[in-house]
Parts: sequence; structure tokens; C-alpha cells
Amino acid sequence: MSTENATRATPGGEPATGTGPAPETARETARETARETAPETALAGGGRVLGSPAPVTRAVGAPRAWLRLLGSEAGLVFRRPRNLAMLAVLAVIPALIGITLRTFGGSMGGEGGGVGEGGGPAIFEQVTGNGLFLTFAALSVLVQLLLPVAVAVVAGDSIAGEAGIGTLRYLLAAPAGRTRLLAVKYVGVILFCLAAVTVVALSALLTGLLLFPAGPITLLSGGTIPFLDGVLRIGVVVLYVTAGMAALAAIALALSTLTEVSIGAIASTVVLVIVAQVLGVIPQLEMIRPYMLTEWWNGFDGVLRDPMATGEMGQGLLVFAAYAVVFGSIAWARFTGKDITA
Repeated sequence: MSTENATRATPGGEPATGTGPAPETARETARETARETAPETALAGGGRVLGSPAPVTRAVGAPRAWLRLLGSEAGLVFRRPRNLAMLAVLAVIPALIGITLRTFGGSMGGEGGGVGEGGGPAIFEQVTGNGLFLTFAALSVLVQLLLPVAVAVVAGDSIAGEAGIGTLRYLLAAPAGRTRLLAVKYVGVILFCLAAVTVVALSALLTGLLLFPAGPITLLSGGTIPFLDGVLRIGVVVLYVTAGMAALAAIALALSTLTEVSIGAIASTVVLVIVAQVLGVIPQLEMIRPYMLTEWWNGFDGVLRDPMATGEMGQGLLVFAAYAVVFGSIAWARFTGKDITA
């Protein structure tokens, strides 16, 4: 079915169904963007013909149209049962970690934050002494695989999923432009990244406060900071991990523009994460580790030192930005020149 047969412009500038109805999400997006961006000139008889809009109208309408499109995309992302189920799973796991540590206990690490008597990482050894550490412990576990999988599912499905079910042509029928549509898709995934990391942090924080004592935090470097400062540092960790997941989302988005089968983009992203983590533990490949995305995901432990290791965290943010720019450019180059056949 061609786009011309599927949709046609009505006198009001809104898409109307032709030989076959457009999917609801595509029609809604086309309606919202066409209302703000379609160039029209009013006639005395009340009809309208295509023409050139006044510069002021275009300048005012474009941001509103962008926000409408973003709102539609965010609603689509957070209304999908699959995405809500992933957020629920991410919320449950920190609680399970906290219950496990509470049930089986654990020995505290030394004063310098080294490995405790139980042999576990120092950050886990600290949890039983201060519930705030459960947030750092949960994120250090989930950032290795489960958070990347959740992000890969949403980002990998963003373009390929639309193409696979045939709604991408309807989205592009609206005069929003491919660059704007791609940007909105990416921002929508970033919002999901922020939501996923926040859900993990809040679940771990609440579980830690319920199951373990809370108070001033003894950092891994041996210093002590007040409780409220610890909560603020958790906020820094949330933003840092979100940036790392946003870089992974750029990779998944680029892969999503290369296929019309979303599972291919999702699986490819997850495989890349696993391969990178395997390569990162091979001593002979030490020289490439600073350039690998997965190597910096746990860089948020810099907030547990006094003063904070802002230099190392800054390097991590630069790596995240580099990946986002490179793969975002690949996604843009592919998507803007891609023939939509589905």
C-alpha cells in the first residue's frame, strides 16, 4: 500500500484515512505535527491552500510541534506493557539484593574500604553498616547487563519496530522531518534510561533504609560525609549512569536504522555489550580498555571518595559523549537517506 493511498490531506491540514486506516499512533503523531508545521495560507472563502507560512508563525510553531511529538513518543514508550514490566523487574532486584544481605549478613570491609572477610567487593561489605550503600551496590550489579538489556530493547525497537509493523511511513508522511523524528526517538529513549536508573536507585534507597541502619557515610577512601551529602551523591550517580546508558542507546538506535527487524537490533546491541565485557577482562587487551564503553559504566564509584574523583568521572562522560556523537551521526546519516519500504 502506498503512502498516498493510505493518507491524504484534508482541508484542515489533518491526515484522513484512504483505502486503509493508518495505525493509531502514527495518525496521532501525524495529526499533532501537521497541525503545527504544515505551511498554509488562509483564503477569504474559508478554504486553505498550501503556501509559505509567516516567519513568526513558523518560529513559534516549531518548538510546540517538537514538544507535542516528544510528548507523543514519551507516552508511547511509557505506556507499553513490555517497558513497564522491565521497570518493575528493575525495581524488584535491588529489594532482593537487600533482603539477601539482610538474611545472610556480611562482614564489614576494612577502614580503607578494601575487601571484607567474606571476600566480596567493598561496596557490598558496607551495605550492612549503612543502607545508603545498597544503592551503589545495586547499580554496580545492574549496570553490567540488566540495565543495558532494558535500554537495548527500547532503543533497538525505536526505528526498526516502527518499520516492522508498517507505521514508519505514516510517521514520515507528517511534515516533521526525519531529523526531528530521529531526535525525538532518541530523547524518548534517554527519558526511559533516566526512568530506569531512577527506579533502581529509589528501590535500593528505600530498601536500604528499611532493612539497614542509616547515618553518616564512611567512604571507600576512609573519610566520612553526612547523610544528606550521601543522598546528593546518589543523585550524581543516577545522572552518571544515565549518561552511560544514553551512549549505549545511541548504538542501539544506529543499529535500529539498519534493519526492519527490531529483534536484530536488540540482539546485536546485547551481543556487543557482552563481547566488550569479555574483552575487558583479557589482560593482553589492556591498551583498548580506556576506549571501551563498558569500562566506564562503573566509574560512578568516584563519588565514594573524598574528594570525589571528578577527573575519572569526567573522562567517563567524555567517552559517553564520544560514543553518542559517533553513533548518533551514523543513525542520522542512515535514517535521513534510507528508503522506507515497509
